[in-house]
Amino acid sequence: DGYFFQVVRQCRYSSKDLQGIEFIHSYVFNQAENIRFNSTVGKYVGYTELGVKNAEAWNKGPELAVELGELERYCKHNADIDYSA
Repeated sequence: DGYFFQVVRQCRYSSKDLQGIEFIHSYVFNQAENIRFNSTVGKYVGYTELGVKNAEAWNKGPELAVELGELERYCKHNADIDYSA
C-alpha cells in the first residue's frame, strides 16, 4: 500500500590510500533503481524509462557538476570515520 522512495549515497573503499574510492548515488522507487550516479563512470545512468530521461537531462545540467565534487567532499572527507567504524 502506497509508494516507496529511497535515496542511497555510498562510498566504496578498496584501499586505505584513498585512491580506490567510488561514490555512488542511487534513486530507488518501489524497490527499482531508476537512476544512478557513479564516480567511476563519471555520469548518471538511467535504468528505467524515466531514469534514462532524467539521466540525459542531469548529465547536461548543473546536477552533474555537483555529483562530480561529492567524491572529494563526501567520501574522502569522511574516510577516517568510515575506516574506524
